[in-house]
Amino acid sequence: MQLEPGKNHTQLTIDFREYLDGLFSYAVVLSRNRTEAEDLVQETCLRALRAMERLRPDSNIKSWLFTILRNIWLNQLRHSRSSPNAVDVEGDENPVHRIVDTTAKDPYSIYLGNIEREHVRDAIQQLPLEFREIILLREYEELSYEEIAGLLGCPVGTVMSRLARARSKLRDFLLASPPEKRIAGGAIETLAWDPARDG
Repeated sequence: MQLEPGKNHTQLTIDFREYLDGLFSYAVVLSRNRTEAEDLVQETCLRALRAMERLRPDSNIKSWLFTILRNIWLNQLRHSRSSPNAVDVEGDENPVHRIVDTTAKDPYSIYLGNIEREHVRDAIQQLPLEFREIILLREYEELSYEEIAGLLGCPVGTVMSRLARARSKLRDFLLASPPEKRIAGGAIETLAWDPARDG
């Protein structure tokens, strides 16, 4: 956010590039549809531009944008319940994939990282919406408990307990998976192919 002097007042400008990835990830978690997520982010930016003159200079821009996005999604959800749903035949790849670092040099480490990332992404998608949402906002977007409470319109204690339940449920999903996909301490416990063993 930058302040630019206007003729008679101070104007705020927002560099949306700083927030687009986070907004898109959040929109995909909410909508579970890549195309709808793109539309949600675009509408969020448009509404933010229209409302920017009412924004105070000391406002938390990130939290404000996430609140706009969530409100747009909730309004669309209310309207869509009475209309038929369209089916996306191309499928979606969830952008919530930053949990594993793929900067490792050797191909085997990259391979393991890809498996772990896919496994965690699948487990997050199995969570109910309120848990997917809270995991994304806290763990990926790194919003504070207070910011999440403001965004979701609930007390901080509710955020903390919901996050604890979400983490517990995610852990249960990860531990209940087949052994060849199980993650323990950031590494896969067993794998069908081991280069040291199978060469």
